[in-house]
Amino acid sequence: MWVQHQIQLAARSRGFHLITREVVESIPELADLRVGLLHLFLCHTSASLSINENADPDVPVDLEMALNHVVPESLPYVHTLEGPDDSPAHLKASLVGVSLTLPIRDGRLVLGTWQGIYLCEHRDRGGRRRLLATLHGE
Repeated sequence: MWVQHQIQLAARSRGFHLITREVVESIPELADLRVGLLHLFLCHTSASLSINENADPDVPVDLEMALNHVVPESLPYVHTLEGPDDSPAHLKASLVGVSLTLPIRDGRLVLGTWQGIYLCEHRDRGGRRRLLATLHGE
């Protein structure tokens, strides 16, 4: 079986946002698979996707803080047409990545006990984000 869904994510503020439940609820066919893969592709250049700890609310705060330290807005960027957060957002998306591939077993995503899917919004006002979910399995 091959299935593809486009998931429209609501606009979120800058930071790391847990979207696991939103993704799973948008793909009802997931429950029909015994074994398979879910590929997620974020159709944007200034946001990214990550798997990380989903239990402690301090983790996304620390992730955002550390990424801002690695890619500060204070560098003399040339590409600033859309504001001071524009180039840093592109760099962060390149570092973190815009796609994930997750295993499926018995109708569920196979994630570790404390793992969740995050939308990493790198713009102050990034707007709605489009996620393409491709499901493959039997």
